[in-house]
Amino acid sequence: MAIANNKKAFHDFFIEDRIEAGLVLEGWEVKAIRAARVQLKESYIYWKKDAFYLVGCHITALPTASTHIKPDAVRPRKLLLNQSEINKLIGKTERAGYTIVPLDLHFSRGKIKMEIGLAKGKKQHDKRQSMKEADWKREKQRLIKHTR
Repeated sequence: MAIANNKKAFHDFFIEDRIEAGLVLEGWEVKAIRAARVQLKESYIYWKKDAFYLVGCHITALPTASTHIKPDAVRPRKLLLNQSEINKLIGKTERAGYTIVPLDLHFSRGKIKMEIGLAKGKKQHDKRQSMKEADWKREKQRLIKHTR
């Protein structure tokens, strides 16, 4: 069950590979994510020193959050990946010109996981072609529905 999706990633990129990663979260963030107060639209992932970090993911604190901490809604959050996955992602991003984008947040056995995608950017004409295909698919479904 997806908590939040990043639809813009599918519009702007060709997603070639998907990997599930864990997140290092604080307690108030988990509560806010369970209440679906999260937005992935402008977020991205980058490599820093020893790990991948999620930046720009906006998690709005609940009004009932603790008063003794100051929640930072857009702080960098560390991704938890296996070393083999890290090596694969680093190799692809540095050598092959790929980028890493967050695709969705979901629950997996009670834990919050993030699906990240290894992606290549779309050109403007690719975006137009994707939109034409989606429109035709929608139109085709509408025609099939009306002919019955």
